Amino acid sequence: MKKILSIVTFTILTVILFGAIYPIAIWGIAQFAPNNGKGETILVNGKVVGYQKIGQKFDKSTYFWSRPSAVNYNAAGSGGSNKGPSNAEYLTLVQKRIDTFLIVHPYLKKSDIPSDMVTASGSGLDPNISSQGALIQVKRVAAARKLSEEKVRALVASKINTPSVMGTETVNVLELNVALDELK
Repeated sequence: MKKILSIVTFTILTVILFGAIYPIAIWGIAQFAPNNGKGETILVNGKVVGYQKIGQKFDKSTYFWSRPSAVNYNAAGSGGSNKGPSNAEYLTLVQKRIDTFLIVHPYLKKSDIPSDMVTASGSGLDPNISSQGALIQVKRVAAARKLSEEKVRALVASKINTPSVMGTETVNVLELNVALDELK
């Protein structure tokens, strides 16, 4: 009987600790984070259009395209494909992405396409593309929106995030596309 009582007591204490105290503590800590732990949202006219740190699919000619996603941009289940460069199915998928990119960007050669535009990130939710990935899309976006390439290129340049120490320059695709919609 003593063992059963100790097991029941332990179970009740565990439920209280991990079912109530721990979630309340994490919620309290989150109140000190940006946006009270609800993520860094991007608003347009007071409406949430996305999150700064989660990639979204953009595939219309009037927008800059996002990096491909192995999880179809589903933030509930991030992850990569786990297929290596010797996997025939993976190589076929990448070649299909290259072919699609070249059809929509006929002014490019295969060697002009940065790898981030045809390969998914490890999480499948990368919100950024390389600055080169954005710049090679300028001509298409400018033509689709009937804007000058110089104006669109200047917008891209204003949205390039330069690393403070190491790394590559990146562009947040959602922020860039929101700014693009605001261009007159």
